Amino acid sequence: MPQADLASSLDAADYEPIDHLNALFSHPSTLASVSKTSQALRAHQDELDQEIEALAAEQSLSDTESVKRIQLAKDDLAQLFRKIEGVQQRAMQTEQSITDMTADIKRLDNTKKNLTLSMTALKRLQMLTTAYEQLQGLSASRQYRECASLLQAVIQLMTHFKTYRSIDQIATLSRNVSDVQRELLEQVCEDFEITFARDQVQTRRGMLAEACLVMDALGDNARSRLITWYCNTQLREYRQVFRSEEAGSLDNISRRYSWFKKLLKTYDDQHAAIFPPHWRVDEMLANSFCEGTREDFRSILAKSTRRTDGQTLDANLLLSCLQETLDFEHGLERKFTNSSRVSLDTITSSDEKLTAPFTHAISEAFEPHLTVWVEAQDKQLSTMLPKYKSQPPKPADEEFNSQMVMPSSTELFSFYRSSFAQCAKLSTGPRLVELSKVFSKYLDQYAQQVLLFYISEKPGGSTPSRMPSLEDTVLVLNTADYCYNTCTQLEDRIKGRIDEQWKDFIDFSSQADAFMGIAGASIRALVRRVEVDLEPSWREMRNIAWVKLQNVSDQSTFVAEMVGRIKSRSTDILEHVHKTQYSRAYCDNLVELFASTYASNIIQCKPISETGAEQMLLDSYLLTTELTSLMTLRDPTAQPPTSYAKRVSTTMSRITPLLKVLQVRPSPPESLVQAYLIHIADKSDINFRRVLDLKGIRKADQSSLMELFSAHKSSPKHENLPAQSPSLTPLLTQIGGPGATISTISNATTNNLPSLPGRFDASILGSALMTAARDGVDRFGTPTLGSGPQSRTVSPPPPGAPGQDGVGNVNQNLRNIGKFFKRDLGGFGGRFGGAKPGDEQSR
Repeated sequence: MPQADLASSLDAADYEPIDHLNALFSHPSTLASVSKTSQALRAHQDELDQEIEALAAEQSLSDTESVKRIQLAKDDLAQLFRKIEGVQQRAMQTEQSITDMTADIKRLDNTKKNLTLSMTALKRLQMLTTAYEQLQGLSASRQYRECASLLQAVIQLMTHFKTYRSIDQIATLSRNVSDVQRELLEQVCEDFEITFARDQVQTRRGMLAEACLVMDALGDNARSRLITWYCNTQLREYRQVFRSEEAGSLDNISRRYSWFKKLLKTYDDQHAAIFPPHWRVDEMLANSFCEGTREDFRSILAKSTRRTDGQTLDANLLLSCLQETLDFEHGLERKFTNSSRVSLDTITSSDEKLTAPFTHAISEAFEPHLTVWVEAQDKQLSTMLPKYKSQPPKPADEEFNSQMVMPSSTELFSFYRSSFAQCAKLSTGPRLVELSKVFSKYLDQYAQQVLLFYISEKPGGSTPSRMPSLEDTVLVLNTADYCYNTCTQLEDRIKGRIDEQWKDFIDFSSQADAFMGIAGASIRALVRRVEVDLEPSWREMRNIAWVKLQNVSDQSTFVAEMVGRIKSRSTDILEHVHKTQYSRAYCDNLVELFASTYASNIIQCKPISETGAEQMLLDSYLLTTELTSLMTLRDPTAQPPTSYAKRVSTTMSRITPLLKVLQVRPSPPESLVQAYLIHIADKSDINFRRVLDLKGIRKADQSSLMELFSAHKSSPKHENLPAQSPSLTPLLTQIGGPGATISTISNATTNNLPSLPGRFDASILGSALMTAARDGVDRFGTPTLGSGPQSRTVSPPPPGAPGQDGVGNVNQNLRNIGKFFKRDLGGFGGRFGGAKPGDEQSR
């Protein structure tokens, strides 16, 4: 290997001797070069030793030179420090020399400064003494214009001598100036008193105007004293006249304001030229009048509330006086402020706060007594509700349309808006809270006593009782929707006007929920009309001998007529319901009612053969298809909403498991048992026996089936089945029991299926509505077994009007129904009660 390659290999950082030797002697033939390789290694070693010795010697010489350079640097640094100290000493000597040379110049500068201050002070003292002497002479001659300008100069000059008051002469001069100021103040006040007492204002107006300049120079205290005297003087007659019992009564409130308006006119004509405009004497006079009048009214109103003769404060008089007071305050605001007062007769400016100086300046005294006015509104509303209940929902001369609302609702809310606007002018605090509680009270009564009354069936001379007309029901639905929206708007507007600390007390959510409950009841009343139409079809279904049915046809005989009745009545109803969410609510309620009634009638058709069960199942599929098309009755080309179609399918399929079990023949018995465990899927011996009863299997033949059922349900395959089916147990419970009725079966199914409406009573829907509201039950009747309406029973209505507890229960349950109905409508799209464009205009 060449020597260069050998050195390169030996210098490698990761040198491996074994690998190197293997590379050098990779073949036996290379062993001949061992001696040459050894010599090359020794030569390379000698070269490395020589290089190391040379480098060591070089480094030794380098260290010696470094030590020498460091020593030289230290010597240079010491020399530099010595030079710096020398420069510093010379600088200090120079500074001392300059100070010695300029000491005399500084003394001369200080002397000049002190001399200048002394001359200035002496000159000012001379000016002050001269001005003081002149001021004394001008004061004696009542030359107030010259006095004002000279007085300002004297006062300004005196400020320069505050630090010299320890000097006796300066202190004496200061006291003399103060005495002149005091004398001028008393002299000007005396001149004003004499001039006004002698009624010489016209002849001495110029002198008084100049005297006001002196009062301006004397400062704020002097000016306030003169203004206060003037206001008291002008209002002295007012206080004497109107603080008497007769002239100061509320009946004479207009005389008070007329008197002051006359006083303001006198001021503008005769006295305004006396006082400088920036004093705003007329505004101060108005403030004094308002303060005194406010205290007078507080005293008068307090005496009225403490009267022992039984007479109370007249609300109309109180409101009339308050309105006059507000008008007077408004006039003062227009006169004394640049910006006009915020409009109080509209609600559009509700977010603006009244900041004018005369806002509630006098009317504040009326606020604690506005409860009388609120009580008057309560009494007036109490007379309106019976009138609304007695009048027809729609005026006889008006043509019905699907967006119409009852005139009484618009009249009621118009009264609310007017009362609210009046109260907002009077108070935006506790009285507005009291008024909102009155609003809430009569909204509850309107929902219960008017709207609920209109959709209640009225007992008649025959059975069934008279149902509300379709137009009346739709009117109540539209009105409930309108009231719901307006309740929310009213709450927002009151919160926009009331003071911040009272906003949490304004809440109309319970009233809105009550109106939503009325909307739900109206939908149920519409569904009731379909229920009445279907009664003959249900009767026909129950009269079929299902146990003897031999063949399955396309549909049962009653189905075509039933579908026709549903579509005919629903088409008429949906044409009158103009909002999509209510159309959907109607269809949903109808489907729920139909499904529960269909299940109830299936139970009443026992015994049912396998062929009969198959026919019933086929009929249910057909009815499901027809019910799905309800949402397209207005537009046959449209497709029903997917959510609605899914809801119809889910609702109608609840009875399917039972019908599938009824289709299975009892022989072989294992098939029937397995069908029950698959479809109904519970371990209840009682339920299984009831299914056997529904199939018409004799008691003697049921024992072997029950033993087989017990054996199968105990197998590991069925160990996870529930003890009872949650969906069918309430329905099966009624099979075969004594006194079982369509009512109890239907209600059992309905109570187990949330949002299923119960059957309407055919005789007294109104009583059922009230009972449902009182009991908190989401149903409208409890029909009993029988084909005719005579056999149905309901809880009779109370003989008289419900008491306070009854009214509270009705209102609370209406709210609960409304919350449920709002939740049920939540999936229809859009907010409940949301108005379509143009709805408000049509109303």
